[in-house]
Amino acid sequence: MNAVAGLINLRARLPLGMPGRIAGRSASTWDPWLVGSIAILLLLGAIMVHSASVSIAERVTGNSFHYLLRHLFSMALGVTGMLVVMRTRVRLWEYLGPYLLLIGIALLVVVLLPGIGVHVNGSSRWLPLGVFNLQPSELVKLFMIVYAAGYLVRKQEELRFFTQGILMISIVLAVIGMLLLQEPDLGSVVVISLTVFAMLFLGGVHFWHFLAVVGAGLGGMALLTFISPYRMARITGFLDPWADPFNTGFQLTQALIAFGRGEWLGVGLGASIQKMFYLPAAHTDFLFAVLAEELGLLGVLACMALFTVIVWRAFQIARSAETQGQVYAARLAQGIGLLLGMQAMINMGVNMGALPTKGLTLPFVSYGGSSMIVSCLAAGLLLRIGREQGRQKVGAA
Repeated sequence: MNAVAGLINLRARLPLGMPGRIAGRSASTWDPWLVGSIAILLLLGAIMVHSASVSIAERVTGNSFHYLLRHLFSMALGVTGMLVVMRTRVRLWEYLGPYLLLIGIALLVVVLLPGIGVHVNGSSRWLPLGVFNLQPSELVKLFMIVYAAGYLVRKQEELRFFTQGILMISIVLAVIGMLLLQEPDLGSVVVISLTVFAMLFLGGVHFWHFLAVVGAGLGGMALLTFISPYRMARITGFLDPWADPFNTGFQLTQALIAFGRGEWLGVGLGASIQKMFYLPAAHTDFLFAVLAEELGLLGVLACMALFTVIVWRAFQIARSAETQGQVYAARLAQGIGLLLGMQAMINMGVNMGALPTKGLTLPFVSYGGSSMIVSCLAAGLLLRIGREQGRQKVGAA
């Protein structure tokens, strides 16, 4: 009874409207929608990677669990990084933004140096680190978003001017784009460009300046496509994959067959036929097609819904941050939501034949160490932004 009386007296001495620890706990917890969506996607990815890679792992390595074990290792690194990022203050990322971008650009240069970068299928995108290969372009995606958010805050009063506003960051973007095209990695160029331009639009750049830069970017990408035979082959294969189903249209036709076989509820987990050496990159870029075949339209819609929740929560967190005057946190949350949403949308669109083929993974789901780690880091940063907004609400209550 004395203890209860003491608690009542303590509560009575608190200023009116000031919450105690119990009252403020719910407002400062980690976002349950984000945590739940990310956890489900990670679990779904582990299951689907194993299902899609069993045959190729057995044939290539003699161990059917080879790719699953590597995927789980990447997931462990990513989740560890996410937990670390969740404990760092957002202001630290604002300060480190320019330095992280310089590191990313340096890594893009290093990967192109003869004898250093790992060459796979004619591309030089990876740096060997012993236990796994690091893909600098994945890091640059996140670093560019962190930098762009800080740029929008620093140049807030100058964004209405073309030279001092949108042109300067477009030059930075062009430098990164040229380095990525040397690998080549047009998919990363598209994702980074779309995300940064969307951030600039949301950040308040002049509308006509925005249209001019976007138009120039689209024109440049069209030119790069026309002068590159392999990119042109991808476009023609995308427009009519059945015209050459055993060459330029092979990957897309096999993916479409997988979607068709899946119907409403799928053929069953592990029962995919397309993953049996028919569909190239079944456990990486085209994992979504295997998911559609095994889990059907229901699985496809569920996966889309999970990414929709992530983007929705990112913009809700951004709105809350901007309401509280935390402009950098708001721009960063928008950028992360756009980055994850854009890459997921493009990957799904490629798998369904709605977009030309790009070498992009499905965040949190596809096999790919660098993509997994960077996706988890981005998620951790988004969770941290939401956490800080919750704490500020508690303090202001």
